[in-house]
Amino acid sequence: KNTENLGVIWYDAHGDLNTAETSPSGNIHGMSLAVSLGLGHPALTNIGGYSPKVKPENIVIIGARSLDQGEKELIREKGIKVYTMHEIDRMGMTKVMEESIAYLKERTDLVHLSLDLDGLDPDDAPGVGTPVMGGISYRESHLAMEMLAEANIITSAEFVEINPILDEHNKTAEVAVALMGSLLGEKLLYGAEEHITPDLLAQVK
Repeated sequence: KNTENLGVIWYDAHGDLNTAETSPSGNIHGMSLAVSLGLGHPALTNIGGYSPKVKPENIVIIGARSLDQGEKELIREKGIKVYTMHEIDRMGMTKVMEESIAYLKERTDLVHLSLDLDGLDPDDAPGVGTPVMGGISYRESHLAMEMLAEANIITSAEFVEINPILDEHNKTAEVAVALMGSLLGEKLLYGAEEHITPDLLAQVK
């Protein structure tokens, strides 16, 4: 399939939509989605030999609650679809995921999930570098992953920002593995073996 029509679900407390000009901290890890849109230093935007990697209308950000001013302006300017914690609280995760899935199914061929563990509340995922209070719950995240598994739209995924030094008894790493299981089709009642080959399961573990 053509990667020109790649969709992205950005499950994160942050937009990671800063450039060198807008970033208050100068942290490059707060620029990754902007870079994928072709915005920023050429040394970053041209990683992989082509730019941009994704179109703004093919992105859905879920769980945002810490956006810098420049990021807010870019979201408005580019028309990026965002479900902040406000929307998740008002609409519920089921509705947010239903809308996100329908939106991406309509306009994309492949969908990449980028899940930053700080998208979850720090109570559930403490082992992250930039925790933000008031995040998505562990249960809501399982529901989101199960809905993505049922929709069968995810073609690649990354689970990022686990810092073992900041973690509490490996809690965040275990959360990440459990969410990966749900994304790959593991259910509470019926086991993952119905959906997942043993070698794929071994990769998760």
